[in-house]
Amino acid sequence: MEKTIDENKQGENLVIENKEGNKKKLFIESYGCAMNFSDSEIVASILSDQGYNTTQNLEDADLVLVNTCSIRDKAEQTVRKRLEKYNAIKRDTNPNMKVGVLGCMAERLKSKFLEEEKIVDLVVGPDAYKDIPNLLAEVEDGRDAINVILSKEETYGDISPVRLNTNGVTAFVSITRGCDNMCTFCVVPFTRGRERSRDHQSIIEEINDLWSRGYKEITLLGQNVDSYLWYGGGLKKDFVKATDMQKATAVNFSKLLELCAQAQPKMRIRFSTSNPQDMTLDVVETMAKYKNICNYIHLPVQSGSNRILKEMNRQHTREEYIDLINNIKRILPECTISQDMITGFPTETEEDHQDTLSLMKEVRYAFGYMFAYSERPGTMAERKLDDDIPLAVKKRRLQEVIDLQLEHSFDKTKSFIGKTVEVLIEKEARKGNKDWSGRNDQNLLCVFPKDIYKVGEFVNVKIISATKTTLIGEPVGYSENN
Repeated sequence: MEKTIDENKQGENLVIENKEGNKKKLFIESYGCAMNFSDSEIVASILSDQGYNTTQNLEDADLVLVNTCSIRDKAEQTVRKRLEKYNAIKRDTNPNMKVGVLGCMAERLKSKFLEEEKIVDLVVGPDAYKDIPNLLAEVEDGRDAINVILSKEETYGDISPVRLNTNGVTAFVSITRGCDNMCTFCVVPFTRGRERSRDHQSIIEEINDLWSRGYKEITLLGQNVDSYLWYGGGLKKDFVKATDMQKATAVNFSKLLELCAQAQPKMRIRFSTSNPQDMTLDVVETMAKYKNICNYIHLPVQSGSNRILKEMNRQHTREEYIDLINNIKRILPECTISQDMITGFPTETEEDHQDTLSLMKEVRYAFGYMFAYSERPGTMAERKLDDDIPLAVKKRRLQEVIDLQLEHSFDKTKSFIGKTVEVLIEKEARKGNKDWSGRNDQNLLCVFPKDIYKVGEFVNVKIISATKTTLIGEPVGYSENN
């Protein structure tokens, strides 16, 4: 595999993994969650074996793929605008270019995409990427190509991803696919199918391979990582039918986390995303046991109101969530916690909104991902609940949540002033090229002068100031982790 540096990305040194001898050019864009970006690396690997290398030049591409998100309407509108851009290029400069839509939006709209977007040549759902070579053959024969069949088994564990636009330091490692939780606002169970886990041996092999190639940090990835359960294959819901031997040798998420930490003791390990109803304290205890597992948990709550949580079909109460938070803080006092929050869910009252704000004040998240409710076609909320909160109210409540989160974020970053933290250098800071940018153990962004250090090195940094989102420091020496 040949590695080149992409000079089109100002302020970043991005490594592109290409195969020598490949002549065709693939341009691939990803939107939405980290799983989509990980899936794009799987697709790039599949197409690498078909003679394609990735390119950053859209105009020269033989094949353009966009990996889509359906979690909010805004994400889908962004994709449609990008398709307009592709159409203009295909019409004016590159008539032989083929265009495909991947991911959740493809799964949701299926054949409608071919009807609505005349430019699109193929539509491929998240579980059908291995079929892309066959679909491309159909396109070459002048036929529309579509495969959006959801799988009960596919995890792509047998494919070594081509790392796209990587910094050569951090990487995603997919461990589960799908979700069984059926939150009423979410399209994931319909676009990615039921929960199934990847063989833990293939996960360890991928981590070992990444370490051998110089990567220093991995993020174990899934819609719901805490539901990880390998018992020989199959859906998680079918574990009840497993043999006694399968049950006795099954690997859950806590055990997987331990295996990963032991496999590469100097590699940083993160994971995302957790679900409150599925996160068990043995996971937190494993985090406390191993120094290379980062002190950071992304733990979406969505609302602080028990009534709204019930309407969302979240399988936890406010009280249960706070109890989990308190246990995390007891076992991991230095752990930072981030959130997902939705404002303006159907029937949300001002009292419900105040419950959300009060929960935030009690937990004091380090940062969060906050959105106004966006009704998604096909979800239970769309079928059963009226989207009855005015947009102006949604936006006002969202702004109040954002303002409170920024206040708490600033309190968190300021608490590091005067402390020395270990930072893994990931890239140049965006403003100019005099500083390095990386994250500490708690997933907080840190910038500091370059001095003698390089990308991929662990550096001890003394924090001298902070913004609401960033730690600013001075390097004081190499970390023992190098």
